[in-house]
Amino acid sequence: MLTRPRLYPQAQILARYECMFEAKSAYKTATFLDCSSDDLNLLIWGIKIHVRGDFVWSKYLVSSGAAIKGGGEEAWSADMSQLLIGNKFASGRHSRIYRGVYKKRDVAIKLISQPEEDRDLADLVEKQFTSEVASLFRLHHPNIITIMQFVAACKKNPVFCIITEYLAGGSLRKYLHQQEPYSLPLNIVLKLALDIAHGMQYLHSQGILHRDLKSENLLLGEDMHVKIADFGISCLESQCGSAKGFTGTYRWMAPEMIKEKRHTKKVDVYSFGIVLWELLTALTPFDNMTPEQAAFAVCHKNARPPLPSSCPVAFGHLINRCWSSNPNKRPHFKEIVSILDSYAASLEQDPEFFFRPSNLLMVVLFCDAYRSVLMPVNRLL
Repeated sequence: MLTRPRLYPQAQILARYECMFEAKSAYKTATFLDCSSDDLNLLIWGIKIHVRGDFVWSKYLVSSGAAIKGGGEEAWSADMSQLLIGNKFASGRHSRIYRGVYKKRDVAIKLISQPEEDRDLADLVEKQFTSEVASLFRLHHPNIITIMQFVAACKKNPVFCIITEYLAGGSLRKYLHQQEPYSLPLNIVLKLALDIAHGMQYLHSQGILHRDLKSENLLLGEDMHVKIADFGISCLESQCGSAKGFTGTYRWMAPEMIKEKRHTKKVDVYSFGIVLWELLTALTPFDNMTPEQAAFAVCHKNARPPLPSSCPVAFGHLINRCWSSNPNKRPHFKEIVSILDSYAASLEQDPEFFFRPSNLLMVVLFCDAYRSVLMPVNRLL
């Protein structure tokens, strides 16, 4: 017979939301029943808990322009009676991600808490939540994570919730760390890289910068299908400005962002170059440095992760272009997709394509020809 987990007093539930979901048992599942403007009802192990006060469900997204307004909640908020929260499988500085079920579908539930002690940081966390929801609701692409519903809730220290589809394959980073270094077949590298590039090409076509593209934020579904996730620090290109106060991930971050300079879509291209290096090596970039040391080396020594001797020349050429210190020399994702498509077609016809020295000239000529056609067009835009 299973023992029921400890039921926490209201004060503890309000103070630490994760207490509700981390009971040490084989059935760590809680059901949100309903909520009004002030109250929250929970169902844990068949016992209904009513928590009064301090819950104010007052902020909801009502436009894709990231505006937060009161009213109009019904169109966007989740039906909490349909939400089941289970095991935690990932966490960040201010968030916990749980596996769950929403309307009989497997979902990932991201709970984001605002710090009480730092008002500026709390405002930043709320802004990132708003940005992520705004981005997800306007994006529809097979290589972009799908949002199911979202709900914004406030208590002593506000907690926000985003519900997205659940991808059982986990993150690309987790998958790569399960592989032997340099062991991923090139056809798999190409498939994964193309999925990412297609998703990023679409994202940029919508005028959105991701700004935190890395293997941890790339999720794997069925048939090794990649979806881009975590849009917490994304922004519209027209509203990005400088990177002052920006909280990204140094190992994948472009030098202009590290220096807190004004930046463009090309910061995502730099990060893609690092991800492409990860696919070829299955290693962590700058793993012999702290994040701060890596940032210093990138900015002041023009350091990059070392390309392995086994790296095909074609990939090395593309990676070096992507992580160029000059953003203007980095290709757009439209060109990256075209290049990778040509690699995939060539590899299908000739399994030794990447290892024939004569193909280096073809790769360089292709890239130069593509740029010669594209550059005059870009000048007209």
